[in-house]
Order: sequence, then C-alpha cells, then structure tokens
Amino acid sequence: MNPGNPAVENTDASVGAAGRGVEKADTVALLERGRTLSTPALRDAVDRLAAPMDTVAAYHFGWIDAHGHPADGDGGKAVRPALALLSAEAAGAAPEVGIPGAVAVELVHNFSLLHDDLMDGDEQRRHRDTVWKVHGPALAILVGDALFALANEILLELGTVEAGRATRRLTTASRKLIDGQAQDISYEHRERVSVEECLEMEGNKTGALLACAVSIGAVLGGADDRTADKLEEYGYHLGLAFQAVDDLLGIWGDPESTGKQTWSDLRQRKKSLPVVAALAAGGPASERLAELLAADAKSSDFENFSEEEFAARAALIEEAGGRQWTADEARRQHAVAVRALDDVDMPQRVREQLVDLADFVVVRKR
Repeated sequence: MNPGNPAVENTDASVGAAGRGVEKADTVALLERGRTLSTPALRDAVDRLAAPMDTVAAYHFGWIDAHGHPADGDGGKAVRPALALLSAEAAGAAPEVGIPGAVAVELVHNFSLLHDDLMDGDEQRRHRDTVWKVHGPALAILVGDALFALANEILLELGTVEAGRATRRLTTASRKLIDGQAQDISYEHRERVSVEECLEMEGNKTGALLACAVSIGAVLGGADDRTADKLEEYGYHLGLAFQAVDDLLGIWGDPESTGKQTWSDLRQRKKSLPVVAALAAGGPASERLAELLAADAKSSDFENFSEEEFAARAALIEEAGGRQWTADEARRQHAVAVRALDDVDMPQRVREQLVDLADFVVVRKR
C-alpha cells in the first residue's frame, strides 16, 4: 500500500544537472571521516555521565544493545560532524580542529532526538526501540539534558577566545532549535498553519543547528564572523532542504529505509510542509483534506485508524499538490544554499565537498 520510496525522486533534477549522485563514493567517505574522527571524542564525552545515564546514552548512540552488550547500531547519517570538519578546512585549518565543534553539535542534536521521540511518542528510531520505550521517559529526559550540558562543557573547556565564540553560536542555535520544537507541537493542535509559519518552524528546528555545524569548525579555526555567517547561510538553507525531504519521507518514505512507521507524520497530525502546502493550494482535494483533518482532530478513535485511512489522506495531499510543492522547495533551498558558498574564500576542494554534501542531503531515502 505504501508506494515504495518515490518521496524524493522528484528532487533528482537538483543534482542531475551537476552530474552528481546521492551515493557518490567520496561523499560517503566524507561522512565516514566525520563519524570516524568525532566518535572517539563523542564516546569520551558520554563516559563522563553518571550511571545509568552513560549506559542509556550509549544505547541511544547504537554502541550497545538494550541488554548492555556491544553493538554496531546505525548511528545516523553523520552529516553534522562531516560539516563541522569541512568547516574547519574552509577556514584553512586542519579538519581535527573542528572535532570539538562536531562533538558539541552532535550532542545537541541527540539531546533533541531523545526529547523529540518522547514528545512525539515515537517508538522506533534507526530500526531500534527508542530510549524512552526501553529505559522510560524519566531517563530519556535526563540523558537529553545531560547531553545538552556536555555540549557546552566540551567547547568551553578549550579555554580559547574562539571556543567562546563557538559556544555563543551553539547556544543561539540550541535556543532556536527548542523554539522550533515548541512551534511544531503547537501547530499539531491548529487547524491551519501558513506555509510561512511552517518554514519558520523548520528553519528553527533543523536549519539553525545545521547552520551552526557548518560554521563552528571555521570559528574554532579562527575564521572571522563574516566567513562564519556566510557558512551559516549555507547551512541554514541546507537545513530547510533537509527538512523538506524529511517531510516527504515522513509521509511517503519506505519504513525499511526510514526506520519509522508508514505515514509516520500523518499519525502524529504533524503540520509538515506537504500538508500545509496542500491545505493552502485550494481546490476539491485541498478542501476534502481540510475536512478530514478537522474531523481527525476531534476524533476519539484516531489512534485506531487503518492503513487505508492514512493512505487516503496521503493521496489527497499529493492530489492537492503538496508533495510536488515540497519537492520543488527542497530543490530551491538546495540552490540557495549552494549559492551562499560563492561568498566564502575557501579551497576549491572544500567547496566541491560542501556542494556534494548538499546534494546528498536532498537526494536520500532516510
């Protein structure tokens, strides 16, 4: 019943013209480098936590299973660490200079995931039970809080002027991320959300931290604020493209790839971009969708809806144009992100790698 994973196929044009592909070998290697260089420092940071938080965090990161045995779980795409290391190179520093920034951003990102999973009631992440499902809500909250505190500690203990500047950018991004999550929750209880409101929310929730990831290494490497700001512009729009693709996957993604339920965002009544764009489009499909969603908000039996009922809502979103609009928006944000790099003086190799990472973000299946 789920139509496979054509969620992002319509975004291929954004990279096709440039002759790039989602699984380009050097892009995969770049992501692996970010993971390899940052993971030892990330493990050292988690080891500072008191028991049982250290064990719970290790489970969340996929380093152990629910019984405490070593595991080789899916630790995510590692886009943010890769960006932080490239950011340092953009400033003319060695990639290792960006490691504390990569770790700090990854800690904040995972703080948000732990809390998001609990708030959204998600029982699966990366094909495993979420922390709150295994260890309970209280520990999910505490470990998330601990990771957030660790992120600032990792940067501030460097004791440099650059570390202070990097921490300021991280705390600003963290506040915006939390703002975005609060907006996301509030929108679930509203019948109508404008496209502009949705983009603002997603810019806060996803764009702010990606923007920080791609500037934090540069700041640690001594870059001036103008360079860091331009890199943040790239990261912010990349984050909007990333979230647009996530929104497509949240409805039409293949559970085998995403690790989440079919029609995941519809089950949570999320006002994601495809939904908001469809409701704003007008026409019979848009009006019928609005009627159904309004009825859903009042239904006492929503949690027991069948696959067919969610599939019908997804079909209306697509018929009203919400799916295509979101794919087009992902392409547009991708283009804006890449153009921002024109204003940064950096090695050509680093520029090309940042473009390749942008392509990877927009054309993916999970």
